Amino acid sequence: MLAPSHFTAVLLFATCTSVVFGVTQRSTPRAMVRYGLYCWVLFVASVIAASWLMWLIRR
Repeated sequence: MLAPSHFTAVLLFATCTSVVFGVTQRSTPRAMVRYGLYCWVLFVASVIAASWLMWLIRR
């Protein structure tokens, strides 16, 4: 059975949602890709920032 780590699950979620956001929110293929990548970076960066914040709070 496949048991991905939390970070792998975040990457999978970020990828799926960014694809949907890019396709549904922009009209040209180039804009779709750029917006999808922008959303993906924001998702991953916010998870990394939140995890560091939780680590600092716990300390």
